[in-house]
Amino acid sequence: MSALIELFLCRSDNFGVLLHDEATGRTAAIDAPEAEAIEAALERRGWRLTDILVTHHHADHVEGIEALKTSYGCRVVAAKADAHRIPAVDETVVEGGTVNVGSLVAEIIDTPGHTVGHIAYWFAEQKLLFAADTLFSLGCGRLFEGSPADMWQSLLKLRALPDDTQLYCGHEYTLANARFALTVDPANQALARRAAEVEAQRGAHRFTLPVLLGAEKQENPFLRADDPGVATAVGLAGADPVAVFTELRERKNRF
Repeated sequence: MSALIELFLCRSDNFGVLLHDEATGRTAAIDAPEAEAIEAALERRGWRLTDILVTHHHADHVEGIEALKTSYGCRVVAAKADAHRIPAVDETVVEGGTVNVGSLVAEIIDTPGHTVGHIAYWFAEQKLLFAADTLFSLGCGRLFEGSPADMWQSLLKLRALPDDTQLYCGHEYTLANARFALTVDPANQALARRAAEVEAQRGAHRFTLPVLLGAEKQENPFLRADDPGVATAVGLAGADPVAVFTELRERKNRF
């Protein structure tokens, strides 16, 4: 089934994403960072909002829910584990379950780490992954609630998805992530090329998303904590991947 995507900025650096099913006309927002920006995108495309697929409870991902639900009467879907922290939830989901946006079907993937109730939506047929604040292009989310082990396991789940999956994430952080990644993986030529591309994209005020997951597997150090080269680069040759991931995340926190 065919899907259309509208990508735009909300707030200062949140990505807004609309997913439109051409077969049925249903349209989902992935999270709701800002009602006004989402409404403007809907008007621009001539779509009507029918669903909001929520990834986690942080305010910059849910603040627009109540206003949008009042305006459109849309269905709000969220993780069962996080529903008590998200406004106006109509339907809850768990890992291994699915949710439909018209004829489009998303598989639910639990991705704790950034928060304990974080989930991702993977539309396998359309090769679309909405990872919000678990996996960023060339980075990953801060650990506000989960442990490094939690986040590493979540990233392994996403890394296992097909290389031709298109990744959409919650924020335009790619430039800062690229600059950090080069400090811990300086010999990675694919990363160096990507970093130059990102500099050019942002210099021209273009978005850095979507990006193929296959590229992230080669270039994102947070997906490569079990790579001996990355471990050696951070002074942890032979260490457990969780220890390497922890060091990477702590260095990024200070960067």
